Amino acid sequence: MNKEQSEYTQQKDLPKDVRPVLIVSNDTVSEYGIALKHLLAGLADVSISSALICRPDCDIKAITMPRNLIIRHPVFDIPFMGWQNRRILLEKLKKFQPTLLHCISQSKALLTRNLAKQLAIPYVLSINSLQKKLTKISISTKRCAKIITSAEAVTLKVQQTYPRIADRIQKINMGTFTADSPNCFSDLSRMASIVTFAPAKNEPGFDKLLSAVKHLVVDGYEFMLVIISGQGSDKQLQDKLKTLGLLNIVINVPRRAPWRSVLAAGDIFVQPVISDSFNPMMLEAMSVGAVVAACKGDTNDLLIDGKTCAFFDPNDELDIYSQLKHLFDKHEHSKQLAQNAQQNLRKNHQVSTMVNETLQLYREVQDWLKR
Repeated sequence: MNKEQSEYTQQKDLPKDVRPVLIVSNDTVSEYGIALKHLLAGLADVSISSALICRPDCDIKAITMPRNLIIRHPVFDIPFMGWQNRRILLEKLKKFQPTLLHCISQSKALLTRNLAKQLAIPYVLSINSLQKKLTKISISTKRCAKIITSAEAVTLKVQQTYPRIADRIQKINMGTFTADSPNCFSDLSRMASIVTFAPAKNEPGFDKLLSAVKHLVVDGYEFMLVIISGQGSDKQLQDKLKTLGLLNIVINVPRRAPWRSVLAAGDIFVQPVISDSFNPMMLEAMSVGAVVAACKGDTNDLLIDGKTCAFFDPNDELDIYSQLKHLFDKHEHSKQLAQNAQQNLRKNHQVSTMVNETLQLYREVQDWLKR
């Protein structure tokens, strides 16, 4: 067993009859694939069999373990075959004999609720978002035994939205494996780099970031800009980069790429807009030792201005420029911010803690209907 695998769990006394089924969407795998991989590996590490329900076109090769049963749904992705798809899914689940369901994608909440009712088992729902559509999530007060959140701000939002089941909400921090030392500006012989991501929709803050980058280049700073982007934003993004004359310093990386390795090559990670959900990309950027620059007003638990990150006003191009310039000019300050962030992750975001808390929650949930 390698070092990482042995760190997934620290307790081995959980019952082997825990049989969870995790329900995910393509977006879940794309955004939270690394944490999902850690969880599945942790389940396998204590010899717990689990199943994963995903779409036929979902790429899960990089996250699944040999013990995972993969159930593709729907089998027939054509109109008027819904009842047959549900029948096939139920047959496969009954054969697996799950003790609980875990809905990791909010878009799959209704499917999870219906399956839990038909199988007469409880379920867990993960919510990682602050978006206003929380009230539209289908939740069964009878069978939804726990709601897992990943940040304090999300916890408070869910408590306000669902006060009747506030006592079922439990915050479990996403876990990651943290590098031994900061990566930012560790090798001055190579060109520095900024890593960021293109928002799914047009955001003024991202445009101001690109303009600030343009001014850094004009002032003589040499660096590469790595942009992780989705397919929908490629054409529009290329037009913006061409207009600003930045094409020669930009590397575009698909969002579905293994972006932990991309982040590991960066010195500065920039979160260009305030996020309404927990950002696993920023978690991984901190874990590999990049220094983080983020928007003022972002309520992510990982962000502590002047301690674990540098804040900037996303509406102020000059402020973005000034903060990035300061990180480039003051290497020791940047390294200290990155080191502080890593220390916070080692204390509060260990993979073993995430897996153990989730396993303990599964243990409690599977007996919930017996109360």
